[in-house]
Amino acid sequence: MTNTTIECDVLVIGSGAGGLSTAITARKAGLDVIVAEKEPLFGGTTAFSGGVLWVPGSPYGRKQNPHDTREAARDYLKRETGEFFDAAAVDAFLDHAPAMVEWFERETSVKFVPTLYPDYHPTVQGGVDIGRSILAAPFDIRELGADMARLRPPLKTITFIGMMFNSSNADLKHFFNATKSLESFWYVCKRLATHLKELALYRRGVHVTSGNALAARLAKSALDLGIPLWTSSPAKRLVVEQGVARGAVLMRDGVETTVRARHAVVLACGGFPHDRARIGKAYPHLTRGGEHHSPTPTGNAGDGITLGEDAGARFDIRFKSTSAWMPVSRVPNGGGGYGVFPHLLDRYKPGIIGVTRHGKRFCNESESYHDVGVAMIEACRGDRETAMWLVCDQAALSKYGLGYVKPAPMPVGKFLRNGYLFKGRTLAELGAACGIDGAQLERTVAEYNLGAERGEDRQFGRGTTSFNRYLADASHRPNPCVAPVAKGPYYAVKVFMGDLGTFDGLSTTPEGRVLSKRGSVIEGLYAVGNDRASMMGGNYPGAGITLGPHMTFGWIAGRHIAAHAKAQPAQEQRHAA
Repeated sequence: MTNTTIECDVLVIGSGAGGLSTAITARKAGLDVIVAEKEPLFGGTTAFSGGVLWVPGSPYGRKQNPHDTREAARDYLKRETGEFFDAAAVDAFLDHAPAMVEWFERETSVKFVPTLYPDYHPTVQGGVDIGRSILAAPFDIRELGADMARLRPPLKTITFIGMMFNSSNADLKHFFNATKSLESFWYVCKRLATHLKELALYRRGVHVTSGNALAARLAKSALDLGIPLWTSSPAKRLVVEQGVARGAVLMRDGVETTVRARHAVVLACGGFPHDRARIGKAYPHLTRGGEHHSPTPTGNAGDGITLGEDAGARFDIRFKSTSAWMPVSRVPNGGGGYGVFPHLLDRYKPGIIGVTRHGKRFCNESESYHDVGVAMIEACRGDRETAMWLVCDQAALSKYGLGYVKPAPMPVGKFLRNGYLFKGRTLAELGAACGIDGAQLERTVAEYNLGAERGEDRQFGRGTTSFNRYLADASHRPNPCVAPVAKGPYYAVKVFMGDLGTFDGLSTTPEGRVLSKRGSVIEGLYAVGNDRASMMGGNYPGAGITLGPHMTFGWIAGRHIAAHAKAQPAQEQRHAA
């Protein structure tokens, strides 16, 4: 087989936010950069994401919450990460994240807008009700030219005929209120008309939001700088000479291509959510025989971890939660397969509760997806299957929908027929249909309803924090998260465990330099994104705690590589002398 050799300064393996941020930063510093992506589409998990970044002290946050401080954010992270608090990484992040935002907005096509997100645990010391989460600004992907065909589309199950919803409560509010408000009705009509026109002209939506907008903006910035984005170019092995990473061997157009990198190889392959061997050992619900369905790209199969380990890097399953847990449901696609729907919104709405097969509630359903996931794993500890059922009555289904099932007037018959949605005239009948203890379900709902009639969740305190209320129904009083499960028929959707990406990863310095099993730096090798162990220690403190650090540490890594490259000629001259 013919082997082609190409040289560059920096080779980045992966095209999500971490990899592209590193590539753009290094290129702006004058280095010759190549990005190699395994999949035929670029954007990685970022393109599927909400596009939110957690950045304490950003220019937007300083305006929204001028009383917030770096010390408060550090205290919050210290309490959230507990025994896994990494002072060096946290300090590097807090010191550089605001400057990263300013730099990308000044130097590239990346733009942000503020959000109203509270921290996920705003009552923990150091937590805030607003000011730390920002969002990628919407983007017209026609600016990518022919390359827009290579941008990974958004996750199909969270779109409506391919149309994206912005990761903001205001945008979603219009869609939920389209049949109740004239203003919302016209808003939705305008959005639909624009989207249908885009489908007719381009066969996809071109006005994108959320993570799709962030991935597109990063890609546009990279392409404008002349950075090649090689897709369908998986890395087979690293080139390591005398303990130094010197490049990698890729498969490109069916030909082995050796890319020699003069200064750095950066692993940005998206972690290991689809590495069945690793997650089979790391995920407790899999070790006891349950199911796991990740909505992340299937190409995120641990390639970066494997490449790093082959070079002598240290990788451990160390965190109590290996991944960012996401409760998901399986949506039949009509062809014998299924899509994965992440339950990002319905759990917050009044009149929707979650129970195990034993018919019992086990948590505050309006906490974050990760917290509900942790509670779900614990609640099912004694069972082979890790699952819950989201249960509601007809009024809640019509008003909010349930999982992939849309609110009225959208029909539900298809979902009853294909087994996605369960129905019962009574709670006992619903239990029988789902395999839930019907008698206990009746008792659970009766106990819940006693408080719910007064807007109280006496068992788990739903609606008592600003985060609980943020994605609930502000028009529902007195508690936007709580309403009785009152009158049949009743409905349920079965929910399994999924993830938004892995937390465990390669050990690195704060600058992203990969560490060996002995704790020494592997020269020339960096890791960013989910290939690098998360500074969050297996917890999920706020909206954007993956993308905020990913872009920040990518920026830090790119700057470190550039500074090291600049110093190298002087070092070589000293050695020669």
